[in-house]
Amino acid sequence: MVSHIEPPQQVLHTPRRPPSATSRASTTRRHRSSRSQHTTSPALPLNEFPVFAQTGDVEVVISSASGRKEQRYVLHSIILSQCSSFFAIDLKRPLVHNALPAPSPAPLSRIGETNSSRSSLDSIDVRRWNYVLDWHHTRDNDIPRLIQRPPSQSPPPVSRNKPPASSSAFFRSMSNLSALSLNPQPAASLGPDDEILRDYDNLFRIFYNYPPSLSNVNIADAYTESKTLLQLAQMYDALDIVGSRVDHHLLGFQGRLFKQIARYPPSYLKLACLARSRVIYTEALIHVVGQWPQAQSQLVNHIDPLVLDIIEDKVQELEDMKLRIEVRLFRLTLTTSRGERVNPSNSYLDWMAMSLFRQWLAENTTPAPVSILKNSSRPSSLDAASASASVSGRSGRQSTSRALVPAKPSTSQQSPLPPQNLGRIHRLMGSTNKDAYLNHDECKRFLKLTPEMYSRDNLRRFERRVDELKNLARDAVKPLTRNFLELDLSSLAVPSTSGRNSAAVPSVGLGYLTCTKVMEEDFPWAA
Repeated sequence: MVSHIEPPQQVLHTPRRPPSATSRASTTRRHRSSRSQHTTSPALPLNEFPVFAQTGDVEVVISSASGRKEQRYVLHSIILSQCSSFFAIDLKRPLVHNALPAPSPAPLSRIGETNSSRSSLDSIDVRRWNYVLDWHHTRDNDIPRLIQRPPSQSPPPVSRNKPPASSSAFFRSMSNLSALSLNPQPAASLGPDDEILRDYDNLFRIFYNYPPSLSNVNIADAYTESKTLLQLAQMYDALDIVGSRVDHHLLGFQGRLFKQIARYPPSYLKLACLARSRVIYTEALIHVVGQWPQAQSQLVNHIDPLVLDIIEDKVQELEDMKLRIEVRLFRLTLTTSRGERVNPSNSYLDWMAMSLFRQWLAENTTPAPVSILKNSSRPSSLDAASASASVSGRSGRQSTSRALVPAKPSTSQQSPLPPQNLGRIHRLMGSTNKDAYLNHDECKRFLKLTPEMYSRDNLRRFERRVDELKNLARDAVKPLTRNFLELDLSSLAVPSTSGRNSAAVPSVGLGYLTCTKVMEEDFPWAA
């Protein structure tokens, strides 16, 4: 019997086969498909301002007169119609329907890529209005207007399935860009064509709720840019949309804006009427009314007649108020200890104080009388008493009012009092500084004209009575000294001219009144 050796029993393990290329591809495709849900396909064109390639139906080409510079916009007709009445009317014209043939399929496609988005874009019938600038019918210094040209249809841009190859020119441009950022070059001044392109760009930016590109450093440049932008918006009947953005930008200058309005009130009044800015309009109107008729030549035939009517009404109201207060000032009087009115018989010194105050008031609120003689070689006593001079006070300050008793008689002919000086005189009377007018030196010089009345006790009593009249006058002129401006008048300090070590003159603000109150019915666009 033959025996066979049996081999030991071994547990057979099935060897694991290496992953195939197909499984790797499926896994990779699974990850790719999940990633593609969160990214945008590079085949789709951009759809953002200024070129809405997918949804825009109005193409606007802004070019310079020479054609060297050009800006292209693809916008929406519904947005343009809502913001501009010009486009709302012009876009109602029927547009010729020209269907584009479906483009040929792309030669290359990715594995697992769906063509639903591409097929949907290819099936869209792209119809666009086209606008260009009409330079041929534009006069010099005029803004060219957009005109509509026959509608055209452009095929969609060629999609690129592969990223572009890197180029050495790209890296050279990036290095040049970094060098420019390190060494900034001064910006060149814009030409007329550049300004037109900038204005149209700002117009469309505002339509899409983007901030306009206006200067936020130089307020003079910001005014010029805002003015041309508002004129362009007026052409397209879009002041309601553009005016609010311009108003918001200019108000960002705050105090600098109000000082600039004080320098050029007629210009800013016209700008405020275009932008419908309540703050700028109120500020400029108060300045114009106070200076009237100084700004009349700059506003007549250059502004809405309704605004001129409002200005004339405000000027008349201001004149009536001044007349009432001046009558009240001339009626100010002093009383004795028994309650009687002061007169030369019961208190001669107090009556002299009243005479000095009334004479000073008359000299500073009314123009000087014109002499009958053309060439008067010998000045009269009235000319000597009403000469315009600056009298220095005890602290070296100078008075801005006319001196009643000059230190030296003037032989020159008296010029009429400018109307702009009335505001300064009323603010002097409303000042709490007792040396603002009729100070110690002026009272002393006046009292010395009567030697038998001059003494230290009489001088102190005389100054006390003059101060009582000043207090009464301060209460009387309060309606005229109110300031309805946003501008802080205390910042308008008057520099001293009497010497290096002398104190500064107390600021009395502008030379005209700023007490005009602008009501709701005074805005022309609200009427």
